[in-house]
Amino acid sequence: MNQLINECTIQEKCSYLPGKEQTTHYKIIQDCDIEYNAHLLERGWRRFGNMYFRPKCEGCSACDSIKIDVENYTFSKSERRVIKKNKHIRTVLRRPSASHEHINLFKKYHDFMHERRGWDKQEISIKNYYVSFVNGYNEYGFEVLYYDEQKLIAVDLIDILPDSLSSIYFYYDPDYQHLSLGKYSMLRQISYAKANHLSWIHMGYYVADCQSLAYKGDYKPYLTLEGSPTEAQPAKWYVKP
Repeated sequence: MNQLINECTIQEKCSYLPGKEQTTHYKIIQDCDIEYNAHLLERGWRRFGNMYFRPKCEGCSACDSIKIDVENYTFSKSERRVIKKNKHIRTVLRRPSASHEHINLFKKYHDFMHERRGWDKQEISIKNYYVSFVNGYNEYGFEVLYYDEQKLIAVDLIDILPDSLSSIYFYYDPDYQHLSLGKYSMLRQISYAKANHLSWIHMGYYVADCQSLAYKGDYKPYLTLEGSPTEAQPAKWYVKP
């Protein structure tokens, strides 16, 4: 378990803010166990497949690692309305998988986001999808499939850890925008965490000036990670003013 295959730091185009570059630290870990996954997550690392990454840019603090305080989260009236209007949606929690149905939905979503928000065009095959979203799920990775009758309309990729849930990636059918599926998926995560006595939902990076990530600031109360602690340092989370 926890076999480190490769580790490197790469400077690349910023994923979140136009005209900037980012420095990203990567680890590829074979058979990462649940305790080490949780240890890295608490220190601001994210997982795609068996690749773990964390931005570490000198002179820039735009990326905040945040986690929702589940116990103290209260659903608003508007959030309860979102839950109510999705009562007919069926969900299935299972281990991650890759199929043509997944790929077609993923492509449809990304084509929509390319037109709506200028996302880069993203071509993906079942092989690439497997590497990014299925490989490395080990004992903690799951997908939540959302169905309108028999039609797959959304996929939510998550890790379920001893004291937290990590929100990895979500995509949906743009024809169902009226259901606010992105918000509904977050509310379902919070409900699941409450029901299973999980304390936190790790949302990854909140970047206030990035339109695609700014929504994360709506899920209060949340804590923010202080700095970029090493694996040997304690992780300090605080309420950001």
